[in-house]
Amino acid sequence: MSGLRIAIVAHGRFHAFDLARELERLGHDVSVFGNYPTWAVERFGLRRSGYRGLPAHGAFDRALRRAAPALLPATEAFRHRWFGQWAARALVGQAWDIVHGWSGVSEELLRQPIDARSRVLMRGSAHIAEQADLLAAEAARTGVAIDRPSPWMIDREEREYAHADRIVVLSEFARASFERRGVPRERLTVVPLGVAVDSFRVTPPVVQTRIARLLDGQPIRVLFVGALSAQKGLADFVTVARACADLPMTFTLVGPSLPETSRLLARGGSNITVLPARDQAHLPAVYDAADVFFFPTIQDGFGMVLAQAAAAGLVLLATTHCAAPEILAGGAQGWTVPARDVDAMTTRLRWCHDHRSALADRVRQAAVPARLRGWDDVAAAFVAEAGTWMRAGEARGRD
Repeated sequence: MSGLRIAIVAHGRFHAFDLARELERLGHDVSVFGNYPTWAVERFGLRRSGYRGLPAHGAFDRALRRAAPALLPATEAFRHRWFGQWAARALVGQAWDIVHGWSGVSEELLRQPIDARSRVLMRGSAHIAEQADLLAAEAARTGVAIDRPSPWMIDREEREYAHADRIVVLSEFARASFERRGVPRERLTVVPLGVAVDSFRVTPPVVQTRIARLLDGQPIRVLFVGALSAQKGLADFVTVARACADLPMTFTLVGPSLPETSRLLARGGSNITVLPARDQAHLPAVYDAADVFFFPTIQDGFGMVLAQAAAAGLVLLATTHCAAPEILAGGAQGWTVPARDVDAMTTRLRWCHDHRSALADRVRQAAVPARLRGWDDVAAAFVAEAGTWMRAGEARGRD
């Protein structure tokens, strides 16, 4: 299918810019509606002429997060409605084949009269009610306050789910969460994320160094990349690191801190090293220095760092509450364990120490390119579903 007119609406970069860029390369007419300043989008491969921004929204949001994060809950409704109303107005007066809006800021464009053959909602996590329940349970389990969806946002997103022609999710875990909440399978489409494979692909010298280090008995280097949050399983990361403190094994966390980070890390030991977040250009070196990527997430719609780590040739250990099962099915090396099962996590890491030759074999296998999706694959999958989405939108319009 060629020549589609597509609007992508997102209140941040997320993967919207990567998707838009690759859809344009396939010959589609793509317009992005976001909150970045127009001058900034070219560095992500977007055309200025194909971008329309509300930079005041982005500036306001960033200023709050930096200077007054305590005000975020009180301004949540204002910020999301502001962007949603602006986007809905910006889309009026043009004819679209597909309007693809991010959850949380799409209620207005889903409810107002816009000339679109299909309105497709993108949800980057599990169903919001399931996400809220998982995080509430994690807060109770860890005894720390966790930022989680508010009742206002849950209600808003559930209205978005009801009004969308289709809901795009990023993994089978996310799709199952919607089905458990009563959303029919036929209203859901799984479009997994991609990775800049060439930017992260492991090189033979790195593989050789990694194998030599393992066989020489040096400490096994366990890595996590992402927000240092309870949602990402930081409590379990700390617990597992403590359970492996008797082994020659180091644990490194790379990412931004959240309000709960310091309390959770206080339970850890000296085998944990914390490093600040790295930009994309410097992440390959972080992966190259590691052996095993440990991702004990409580819930992730996908977990893009898993795809990066797989491209970097790392052996993966992750929970099933993300896209790890699909990534491993594509040829990446490693294991999945149930979320919060610290005994299973610890057992796997202790196996790595006790079976270094077998781990080295997995490292060799991990160096063989897995069937990882690039962003061009994501765009192609999006287009392949477009006909189904448009037929669904037209059918809903007749009902």
